[in-house]
Amino acid sequence: MDNSSQATAAATATAEYDRLIARHHAMRLRRQLLAPASPSGSGPGAGAGAGAGPGVGDHGLGGCEGYDGAADQHLIRRDLDLVAPLSALIDQLYAVMFRRRPYLRPLFPASMEFQQAHLERVFHHLVDHLHQPAELDRTLRQLGRDHRKLGVRPVHYEAFEEALRAALRMRAGERWTEGLEAAWVRMLRFAVGAMVAGADSALTEPPYWHAVVTGHERRRPDLAVLRVRTGEPYPYRAGQYGTVEHPALPHTWRQYSMGCAPRGDNELEFHVRRTGPGGVSAALVGCTAVGDRLRLGPPRGGLLPDGDARDLLLVAGGTGLAPMKAIVEQQALHRPPGRRVHLFVGARDRSDLYDWQALSELVLHKPWLSLTPVTAGRLADTVAAAGDWREHLACVSGPAGMIASVRTELLAVGLPLTRVRFDQPLRA
Repeated sequence: MDNSSQATAAATATAEYDRLIARHHAMRLRRQLLAPASPSGSGPGAGAGAGAGPGVGDHGLGGCEGYDGAADQHLIRRDLDLVAPLSALIDQLYAVMFRRRPYLRPLFPASMEFQQAHLERVFHHLVDHLHQPAELDRTLRQLGRDHRKLGVRPVHYEAFEEALRAALRMRAGERWTEGLEAAWVRMLRFAVGAMVAGADSALTEPPYWHAVVTGHERRRPDLAVLRVRTGEPYPYRAGQYGTVEHPALPHTWRQYSMGCAPRGDNELEFHVRRTGPGGVSAALVGCTAVGDRLRLGPPRGGLLPDGDARDLLLVAGGTGLAPMKAIVEQQALHRPPGRRVHLFVGARDRSDLYDWQALSELVLHKPWLSLTPVTAGRLADTVAAAGDWREHLACVSGPAGMIASVRTELLAVGLPLTRVRFDQPLRA
């Protein structure tokens, strides 16, 4: 295709996209004008389904009330083998969507590998928790808030539903049934209604923050500690995480926990280990310098609950140290009277304790804080044997396997599951 043909195709795709967005806004305005005022007096069109776009919000599944998630869970699981594996279903879904709506492709990263794996995790999470729609609704609303940074509009979900229907029919073939498709579509519309409601509830919150790199230290060949400063305050709490986008990889966001307590100068710290070639972590570790600009998604999660004054047991592995360091800094500023904090840091060897100097300085003049490096044996075993933790609040951060083993050992020594905190969110 020559340059003029490419330009014509691009202009056609852009015009089609603009018409779709215009149609969406017109239909949303029409619904708002025709809908009665809500009982709470919040105005026309209020509710989780407002603005969800044709094929989504018009079906009244904007919330969990009245949705029989358990019934759809049974139907989907019963016929799951007809469309399995989910990875193949997702491959066909995106192929259909980008073929029919090519203007949507620029909203996604160049490499779809991570995106497809993410959607597979989301589908599994939906199916596994569909019998708990109220709990699932809260998670999905948060996911909808996060998706704003990707430029996702409610109208895009219409294209997604259309592609899902087509992919289900392709995968199931002659074994496709109306009941199979209807259960998947109801699940999707329930999820989309919650996500749209979450996005609408965050209209006063920026979808992302611009940040400038103010410090970049290579602590190991594969690990760096970054400091960045945002132009506007970044409203996070110690123990939370945010997503980061590097300019070399547009539309590609990865999660990193903040490694310091909130500061008045709007400066944040991130600990990044390179996990493979060509990704965001590789760009942040090896291709980032002072003065570079990044974008940060809204802060999410929360290892440390409000209002709990119990002694703290903090367990960190690898760069999971970052949120624990932030929590310790926060305790130094605002610690409930009498609270003690025990921090265990797991590492393969002494050289792997990449932030040891900063940790050692944290301990100085803080009799309420104890620091234990663990470079031999299983971290979980060492922690469990080190004290009586039954009355503590535990926060655990690090690789998934480490988190699982620490949880298991703490439960075995009598610490209730409700007081073992860790973040395993659905990512946007």
